[in-house]
Amino acid sequence: MINSLIPRVILFRKEVVQLWHAFFAPQTPLYLKIATVLTALYLVSPFDIIPDVIPFIGWVDDIVLVPLMVSWIVSRLPVPVRADHRERNDRGPNRGGPTIDGRARRL
Repeated sequence: MINSLIPRVILFRKEVVQLWHAFFAPQTPLYLKIATVLTALYLVSPFDIIPDVIPFIGWVDDIVLVPLMVSWIVSRLPVPVRADHRERNDRGPNRGGPTIDGRARRL
């Protein structure tokens, strides 16, 4: 159970970052941006399918529905937005240039 949960949590984290970058990309359709905002509002909203005042059971809908919505939105992103996100991850903030011999980077 735990072994299958950890990769899903890591994937969810990557999808949230990708969704954050896609939200500000001009190629992302408006309906996906609206779905992103509605998903975030659902997470912080006091109105849920199961009220959060019920301990543990109230959080189940948030734990299940929010990752499902994030995955659904990310799966419908246009290819250029996904490619831009992958390129940004490959480049990274600390990578100054192409790898020369595996230890040093050209500036």
